[in-house]
Amino acid sequence: MTGWNSVCAYPSTPFTQCMNKPSVLVVTRNLPPLVGGMERLIWHVVDTLRSHYTVHVVGPLGCRFSLSADVHVVEVGAKSVLLFLLKATLAALWSAIRHRPVIVFAGSGLLAPVVWPIARITKSRCAVYLHGLDIQVAHTVYQTFWVPFFRYFDCVLVNSRFTKKLALGVGVVPDRIQIVHPGVELPNFADAAVRSQSFRSRHNLGQRPILLFVGRITERKGLACFVEHIFPFISLEVPDAVLLVLGGSPVDALQGGRNAIQRVETILKENGLGKRTIFLGQCSDQELGDAYFSANILVFPVQESEFDIEGFGMVALEAAAHGLPTVAFAVGGIPDAVSNGCSGKLIPPGCNMSFVQAVVELLHENAGVEKVVRCRRFAQEFEWGNFGQKIIRLFRNLVRNEN
Repeated sequence: MTGWNSVCAYPSTPFTQCMNKPSVLVVTRNLPPLVGGMERLIWHVVDTLRSHYTVHVVGPLGCRFSLSADVHVVEVGAKSVLLFLLKATLAALWSAIRHRPVIVFAGSGLLAPVVWPIARITKSRCAVYLHGLDIQVAHTVYQTFWVPFFRYFDCVLVNSRFTKKLALGVGVVPDRIQIVHPGVELPNFADAAVRSQSFRSRHNLGQRPILLFVGRITERKGLACFVEHIFPFISLEVPDAVLLVLGGSPVDALQGGRNAIQRVETILKENGLGKRTIFLGQCSDQELGDAYFSANILVFPVQESEFDIEGFGMVALEAAAHGLPTVAFAVGGIPDAVSNGCSGKLIPPGCNMSFVQAVVELLHENAGVEKVVRCRRFAQEFEWGNFGQKIIRLFRNLVRNEN
């Protein structure tokens, strides 16, 4: 393995340190240094499993540096998805034959055709985590040759009730599906006020109401719709409100869509709201947390689409953990990530004026501790520790139920 171009194997922990733990093989393209909610989730899966299993990972180039030293990693470097799949198949097969894992786990539907046959060859159990888009992605070859594999997995983890419905729709047996919502880290509120004040000062925001948008700027995320059909009417009601955009063009996404940034900028220029919108691009976790503490509302105007869906809505959950309410369209898996009337407001798809009204009402409400407490209470149910406990329980049951 060490002789391959763009494939790096790292030395294993001595056998005597691992012999008391069964092995698990995780095969995924979704790990840091790639950035996104799926990458954070799979990182937490790996980090959780290592306390109960000897974990072997086949992942993207550079993922070694984000994982614990006791995780055995083979990095796969590839410029295209197909080349990654080819190299990952060879690396995963080599790892599975060598280490005989009790479970082979695919971090997304993309890796299903890699993981399932390897699990059968090595007589391992197989599991996959489906995020929503990797069930409905509009690609004929993918739908024909990838999606059918989902039906044969011993365990199919999904991120929301909506994704479960999609899995059922492609023929996955109901009793093999388990809903495991993504988790969230609850931040320390001790310095929340200081972080908010510092953030507002850095970006010359003063005490202006902040509408925060967080995410990749694609058609599905709905920023263009928001600045064209919603933000102008909010501005009439709340003239000093500012829109803060954190995120950029999608990179290494399974279905990124066309670049929507230019369209957003054109709309803002046409409606005269360019000076009331600040683009910060990609930012650090620290800066993102500061933005959550500083904002008044997270706006999440995801659009309803048949083949480009939002499987869950991590940013809404992160906002709630920071005490920030969300206004969102109730599409895809978002109703699992936003509790209507508790952590925010859910608006029927396409009802732009109802979205305007919900934002204005929240901006006019007193900031009070009660709103923060409600959001935090909802987010606590999704804390990463609870996520980890469910993952371990499911993996143990999967091995226990082996025929």
